[in-house]
Amino acid sequence: MVEETDTFIIAPIGFVRSETREAGKHDNEGVISEIIIDERLTEGLDNIDEFSHIIVLYWMHRAKQPFPIKVHPRRDPSIPLKGVFASRSPSRPNPVGKATVRLLERRGNLLRVQGLDAVDGTPVIDIKPYIPGYDSAADAKAPPWVAHH
Repeated sequence: MVEETDTFIIAPIGFVRSETREAGKHDNEGVISEIIIDERLTEGLDNIDEFSHIIVLYWMHRAKQPFPIKVHPRRDPSIPLKGVFASRSPSRPNPVGKATVRLLERRGNLLRVQGLDAVDGTPVIDIKPYIPGYDSAADAKAPPWVAHH
């Protein structure tokens, strides 16, 4: 079992290069970014371009700390407070971001992607291929406030 005092070291595998300066303040669907992967890991990207989409896990290094236990989702005060784990708030115990993005191109250790809501300089901690059927739940449900996006 993990003790409260245990820590983990997560080293970035790369960084985001983007015109985006402030996350969550724009419609990120059309944003095109680059992910520069550490050159020593370039071969780990082999065959990634066989997938149309990838899942990017990143460290939200600008997230507010200490984190709140309750938040208004999407910073909208008209939505009642929810527990931080029932939200996508960037301020959390471990500010790990997750985005499913369209992979536009791979050139060596560079990935061009569309739809990544991460600011310039964001550390990337992992990349996984998006697998249809595996990465989506057919019987998923969510509360009504989620649909008002």
